[in-house]
Amino acid sequence: MIRVRPLALGGVIGPMTFVFTWAIAGASTSGYSPVDDAISRLAAVHAPTQTAMTIAFIVFGVGVIAFGLALRATQEGPAWIAAVATGASTIGVAATPLDALSSDALHGAFATLGYATLVSVPLLSARPLARSGRPGWARCAWILGGCAAGCLVASTIGPANGFWQRAGLLFGDVWIVARAVDLCIRTSATPEESTAEATG
Repeated sequence: MIRVRPLALGGVIGPMTFVFTWAIAGASTSGYSPVDDAISRLAAVHAPTQTAMTIAFIVFGVGVIAFGLALRATQEGPAWIAAVATGASTIGVAATPLDALSSDALHGAFATLGYATLVSVPLLSARPLARSGRPGWARCAWILGGCAAGCLVASTIGPANGFWQRAGLLFGDVWIVARAVDLCIRTSATPEESTAEATG
Protein backbone atom coordinates (compact mmCIF):
# COMPACT_ATOMS: atom_id res chain seq x y z
CA MET A 1 0.00 0.00 0.00
CA ILE A 2 3.05 2.29 0.24
CA ARG A 3 2.81 3.01 -3.49
CA VAL A 4 -0.87 3.91 -3.61
CA ARG A 5 -0.36 7.61 -3.06
CA PRO A 6 2.23 8.20 -5.84
CA LEU A 7 0.18 6.06 -8.20
CA ALA A 8 -2.94 8.06 -7.40
CA LEU A 9 -1.07 11.27 -8.21
CA GLY A 10 -1.04 10.08 -11.81
CA GLY A 11 -4.79 10.69 -11.80
CA VAL A 12 -4.11 14.35 -11.05
CA ILE A 13 -1.07 15.00 -13.23
CA GLY A 14 -2.33 13.17 -16.33
CA PRO A 15 -5.77 14.78 -16.76
CA MET A 16 -4.59 18.24 -15.75
CA THR A 17 -1.72 18.13 -18.24
CA PHE A 18 -4.09 16.93 -20.94
CA VAL A 19 -6.75 19.59 -20.36
CA PHE A 20 -4.23 22.41 -20.00
CA THR A 21 -2.49 21.41 -23.24
CA TRP A 22 -5.58 21.13 -25.42
CA ALA A 23 -6.97 24.36 -24.03
CA ILE A 24 -3.79 26.35 -24.72
CA ALA A 25 -2.97 24.64 -28.02
CA GLY A 26 -6.50 25.06 -29.35
CA ALA A 27 -6.69 28.71 -28.40
CA SER A 28 -3.32 29.50 -29.97
CA THR A 29 -3.75 27.65 -33.28
CA SER A 30 -4.94 29.77 -36.19
CA GLY A 31 -7.94 28.32 -38.01
CA TYR A 32 -8.65 25.76 -35.32
CA SER A 33 -12.09 25.75 -33.67
CA PRO A 34 -12.43 24.18 -30.21
CA VAL A 35 -16.19 24.14 -30.84
CA ASP A 36 -16.12 22.28 -34.14
CA ASP A 37 -12.77 20.45 -34.27
CA ALA A 38 -11.72 17.35 -32.36
CA ILE A 39 -8.84 17.46 -29.90
CA SER A 40 -7.00 14.89 -32.01
CA ARG A 41 -6.67 17.50 -34.77
CA LEU A 42 -4.12 19.22 -32.54
CA ALA A 43 -1.95 16.09 -32.72
CA ALA A 44 -2.47 15.41 -36.43
CA VAL A 45 0.53 14.91 -38.70
CA HIS A 46 2.07 18.28 -39.61
CA ALA A 47 -0.09 20.19 -37.10
CA PRO A 48 1.99 22.90 -35.39
CA THR A 49 0.90 21.58 -32.01
CA GLN A 50 1.51 17.90 -32.82
CA THR A 51 4.47 17.40 -30.48
CA ALA A 52 2.90 19.15 -27.48
CA MET A 53 -0.44 17.40 -27.89
CA THR A 54 1.13 14.00 -28.45
CA ILE A 55 3.15 14.39 -25.25
CA ALA A 56 -0.04 15.38 -23.43
CA PHE A 57 -1.82 12.26 -24.69
CA ILE A 58 1.04 10.11 -23.40
CA VAL A 59 1.22 11.87 -20.02
CA PHE A 60 -2.53 11.39 -19.65
CA GLY A 61 -2.29 7.74 -20.61
CA VAL A 62 0.53 6.91 -18.22
CA GLY A 63 -1.05 8.93 -15.42
CA VAL A 64 -4.46 7.28 -15.73
CA ILE A 65 -2.92 3.81 -15.89
CA ALA A 66 -1.14 4.60 -12.62
CA PHE A 67 -4.43 5.86 -11.17
CA GLY A 68 -6.09 2.62 -12.23
CA LEU A 69 -3.48 0.62 -10.32
CA ALA A 70 -4.17 2.77 -7.25
CA LEU A 71 -7.88 2.01 -7.63
CA ARG A 72 -7.12 -1.70 -7.85
CA ALA A 73 -5.40 -1.54 -4.46
CA THR A 74 -8.09 0.48 -2.70
CA GLN A 75 -11.49 -0.15 -4.28
CA GLU A 76 -13.36 -3.31 -5.12
CA GLY A 77 -14.85 -3.85 -8.54
CA PRO A 78 -13.68 -3.39 -12.15
CA ALA A 79 -13.37 0.41 -12.29
CA TRP A 80 -9.59 0.05 -12.19
CA ILE A 81 -9.71 -2.02 -15.40
CA ALA A 82 -11.65 0.76 -17.12
CA ALA A 83 -9.07 3.32 -15.97
CA VAL A 84 -6.14 1.25 -17.23
CA ALA A 85 -7.95 0.69 -20.54
CA THR A 86 -8.58 4.44 -20.84
CA GLY A 87 -4.91 5.19 -20.36
CA ALA A 88 -3.77 2.49 -22.77
CA SER A 89 -6.27 3.62 -25.41
CA THR A 90 -5.06 7.20 -25.10
CA ILE A 91 -1.49 6.09 -25.70
CA GLY A 92 -2.85 4.27 -28.75
CA VAL A 93 -4.41 7.54 -29.93
CA ALA A 94 -1.03 9.23 -29.60
CA ALA A 95 0.64 6.45 -31.59
CA THR A 96 -1.83 6.71 -34.50
CA PRO A 97 -2.14 10.43 -35.31
CA LEU A 98 -4.71 11.69 -37.78
CA ASP A 99 -3.59 12.12 -41.40
CA ALA A 100 -0.87 9.49 -41.08
CA LEU A 101 -0.94 6.85 -43.80
CA SER A 102 -3.65 4.26 -43.07
CA SER A 103 -3.91 5.17 -39.37
CA ASP A 104 -7.17 7.14 -39.18
CA ALA A 105 -9.37 4.05 -38.73
CA LEU A 106 -7.14 2.69 -35.98
CA HIS A 107 -7.00 6.12 -34.39
CA GLY A 108 -10.80 6.20 -34.35
CA ALA A 109 -10.97 2.76 -32.76
CA PHE A 110 -8.58 3.77 -29.97
CA ALA A 111 -10.47 7.03 -29.41
CA THR A 112 -13.85 5.26 -29.23
CA LEU A 113 -12.53 2.70 -26.76
CA GLY A 114 -10.94 5.46 -24.70
CA TYR A 115 -14.22 7.40 -24.53
CA ALA A 116 -16.24 4.34 -23.54
CA THR A 117 -13.83 3.28 -20.82
CA LEU A 118 -13.47 6.83 -19.47
CA VAL A 119 -17.24 6.99 -19.00
CA SER A 120 -17.11 3.59 -17.30
CA VAL A 121 -14.61 4.67 -14.62
CA PRO A 122 -17.11 6.67 -12.51
CA LEU A 123 -20.08 4.47 -13.38
CA LEU A 124 -18.26 1.32 -12.25
CA SER A 125 -17.14 3.10 -9.09
CA ALA A 126 -20.62 4.08 -7.94
CA ARG A 127 -21.79 0.81 -6.38
CA PRO A 128 -18.50 -0.02 -4.62
CA LEU A 129 -18.44 3.47 -3.13
CA ALA A 130 -22.04 3.14 -1.95
CA ARG A 131 -21.28 -0.25 -0.39
CA SER A 132 -18.26 1.19 1.42
CA GLY A 133 -20.43 3.82 3.10
CA ARG A 134 -19.74 6.77 0.80
CA PRO A 135 -23.15 7.59 -0.73
CA GLY A 136 -22.18 11.15 -1.67
CA TRP A 137 -19.29 9.94 -3.78
CA ALA A 138 -21.54 7.29 -5.30
CA ARG A 139 -24.08 9.92 -6.37
CA CYS A 140 -21.33 12.06 -7.87
CA ALA A 141 -20.08 9.04 -9.78
CA TRP A 142 -23.48 8.44 -11.34
CA ILE A 143 -23.93 12.12 -12.19
CA LEU A 144 -20.50 12.70 -13.71
CA GLY A 145 -20.54 9.38 -15.55
CA GLY A 146 -23.99 10.09 -16.97
CA CYS A 147 -23.04 13.61 -18.05
CA ALA A 148 -19.84 12.34 -19.66
CA ALA A 149 -21.75 9.68 -21.56
CA GLY A 150 -24.38 12.13 -22.80
CA CYS A 151 -21.82 14.66 -24.00
CA LEU A 152 -19.68 12.10 -25.78
CA VAL A 153 -22.73 10.66 -27.56
CA ALA A 154 -23.68 14.20 -28.59
CA SER A 155 -20.19 14.68 -30.02
CA THR A 156 -20.82 11.88 -32.52
CA ILE A 157 -24.27 12.85 -33.78
CA GLY A 158 -24.61 16.60 -33.91
CA PRO A 159 -23.01 19.98 -34.49
CA ALA A 160 -20.37 21.48 -32.19
CA ASN A 161 -18.56 18.15 -32.02
CA GLY A 162 -15.46 19.68 -30.48
CA PHE A 163 -17.44 21.36 -27.71
CA TRP A 164 -19.30 18.19 -26.76
CA GLN A 165 -16.12 16.13 -26.90
CA ARG A 166 -14.37 18.52 -24.52
CA ALA A 167 -17.35 18.66 -22.18
CA GLY A 168 -17.60 14.88 -22.02
CA LEU A 169 -13.90 14.43 -21.41
CA LEU A 170 -13.95 17.13 -18.74
CA PHE A 171 -16.69 15.35 -16.79
CA GLY A 172 -14.66 12.16 -16.86
CA ASP A 173 -11.43 13.95 -16.01
CA VAL A 174 -13.02 15.81 -13.09
CA TRP A 175 -14.02 12.48 -11.61
CA ILE A 176 -10.54 11.02 -12.01
CA VAL A 177 -8.83 14.06 -10.48
CA ALA A 178 -11.26 14.28 -7.57
CA ARG A 179 -11.03 10.57 -6.85
CA ALA A 180 -7.24 10.65 -7.13
CA VAL A 181 -7.01 13.51 -4.62
CA ASP A 182 -9.35 11.60 -2.33
CA LEU A 183 -7.14 8.51 -2.54
CA CYS A 184 -4.05 10.59 -1.77
CA ILE A 185 -5.70 12.04 1.33
CA ARG A 186 -7.08 8.74 2.56
CA THR A 187 -3.83 6.83 2.05
CA SER A 188 -1.61 9.43 3.68
CA ALA A 189 -2.69 8.51 7.20
CA THR A 190 -2.18 4.87 8.12
CA PRO A 191 -1.95 1.58 6.22
CA GLU A 192 -5.12 0.41 7.96
CA GLU A 193 -7.12 3.37 6.70
CA SER A 194 -5.73 2.96 3.19
CA THR A 195 -7.38 -0.46 2.92
CA ALA A 196 -10.74 0.66 4.28
CA GLU A 197 -12.45 1.11 0.92
CA ALA A 198 -11.22 -2.16 -0.47
CA THR A 199 -12.62 -4.09 2.50
CA GLY A 200 -15.80 -2.02 2.85
